[in-house]
Amino acid sequence: MKQKIAAIILGAGKGTRMKSDKPKVLMPVCGKPMIKHITDTLEKIPVDEIVTVISPEGEDVAKTVAPYKTCVQEKQLGTAHAVYCSKGLLKGFEGTSLVVFGDTPLITVSTFKHIANKVQEGFSVVVLGFKPSDPARYGRLIMKNNELERIVEFKDASDTEKAINFCNSGVMAFDGKYLLDILAQIGNNNAAGEFYLTDAVETAHKMNLKCTAIEGNAEEVASANTLEELAQLEMYCKKAS
Repeated sequence: MKQKIAAIILGAGKGTRMKSDKPKVLMPVCGKPMIKHITDTLEKIPVDEIVTVISPEGEDVAKTVAPYKTCVQEKQLGTAHAVYCSKGLLKGFEGTSLVVFGDTPLITVSTFKHIANKVQEGFSVVVLGFKPSDPARYGRLIMKNNELERIVEFKDASDTEKAINFCNSGVMAFDGKYLLDILAQIGNNNAAGEFYLTDAVETAHKMNLKCTAIEGNAEEVASANTLEELAQLEMYCKKAS
């Protein structure tokens, strides 16, 4: 039986750091809005559902991703909260749920399929990792054999953990049977008072669920928060095409 796949695109970010009034995910890469690269790739898998999480001012994002569904994140309370906003549209969906950030436009069909297949193998949470030339301040993926034990943010990492160069891209896949239960149990007991998707791994372990991570190409998982990073994405996009 064909694997059912839904994708949740997080597209509520503002373009402030890019000095633009335009939502970040609508900034162009190789002549096309970043988020359109993602929906075009997801169509090629193909996926059964695409839901984009937008801000209350996200009408232009909704138009760009049409005819796919959107839901509004009224307040930016973190990445886990953003995904949870899709619950009304994905309730009862028990296939694989991909969670994609709207500013990572270069992830390939084969990588998305690889993550989804890991869910089919029995992992309830699968993280897309990468090994950058400079791990810098990325969260580290702590593996034990082929299982992901935890994600450690750079600021919380020990010197030993900082020496690990397997980093978190933010992109994940979930077994849809458990996604909403995992999200509902993630707390916001942190300095920002936000609900972080990275806490899904710890939550899944408490539920006795298995987690793993796969390695993607560092250029493929690149994202953009600044104009400099956007220019870098443009370069990677031209190189890949």
